[in-house]
Amino acid sequence: MKRLGKVSHYAKQGFLILRSDWVPSLNDRVIDKELTVVGTVKDVFGPVRTPYIAVKPKVKNPGRYVGEVLYVDVRKSRSGPRRKSTKKGKKKRPTPRRRG
Repeated sequence: MKRLGKVSHYAKQGFLILRSDWVPSLNDRVIDKELTVVGTVKDVFGPVRTPYIAVKPKVKNPGRYVGEVLYVDVRKSRSGPRRKSTKKGKKKRPTPRRRG
């Protein structure tokens, strides 16, 4: 759990806007102090040193989080290494031989 920042307001577009000291990855899970998932990081904008973070909420009443501190869930981060997808049953074609 890493501190993301304090929610400044709930925007008309449906995002929670907060200010942070660092830049999180897009689609990181955002949680509150009770470890309930509040939403996901959808946009990072503003100055480089203290950017604004737009969080798309997944809760029923996101306006109640105004003024509260939110965190990024580092335990279940979606931005980790990904496996290569291998399709079973398909064979790779051999590389063509050079002639001449």
